[in-house]
Amino acid sequence: MNGKISSRVALIGALLLPMAAGCVTSRTHHHVVDQKDQMIQELRDEREGLKRQIVSLRSNLDNAHGELANASAQMSEPAPTAVPEPRSDKIPELDNVGVSYGMRDGNMVITIPSAITFKSGEATLAKEGEKALRSVAATLKSKYGSGKYSIEGHTDSDPIKKSKFASNRELSIARARAVHTFLVVECGIPDGQCLVVGHGEYQPVASNKTDKDKAKNRRVEIIVFKN
Repeated sequence: MNGKISSRVALIGALLLPMAAGCVTSRTHHHVVDQKDQMIQELRDEREGLKRQIVSLRSNLDNAHGELANASAQMSEPAPTAVPEPRSDKIPELDNVGVSYGMRDGNMVITIPSAITFKSGEATLAKEGEKALRSVAATLKSKYGSGKYSIEGHTDSDPIKKSKFASNRELSIARARAVHTFLVVECGIPDGQCLVVGHGEYQPVASNKTDKDKAKNRRVEIIVFKN
């Protein structure tokens, strides 16, 4: 395209050269001017066409960048972990304090939501959380006294903003430790039966796309492994 334009510019120059030399008739003069005007208009039309092509290419590039960003976000989001399957037998002492429970991979999973245990960005147990953990401890002792307990902290995917913790991983570990310490020190759960884990945002049970789903991901799970 640039070569074509350059050729036309050169041709215009060639047409104007005789005029500059003063050796043309009136008819030739008008003919040369008409050709020059026609070529100039064609060049303007081509320039406008090039501008439209550039705008279109930029739009396509922006769309491609957006699709790439969406694909990257989908690839980076962890696949949801299986939600524990509800048990047929109920545990009233857990139901009464807002603690859920179920089976996953053949193991009992007790889920304590952060809504009743911790304030946003913190790892200090609330009074409601302490009450819930006393009921959890009573259940562990009565039903799974000889089991091993993996106490696992989880968060949503929102970046840490106003917190003393540098990352969701650190926050999840601190919350799991807080639950572990209360169960051992205040409730008499044997420390040797406990394991403390912090997963951060990497094992969600929901998509993290809505506030409701994010709330499901902010939790501490106690997985009971029978001996």
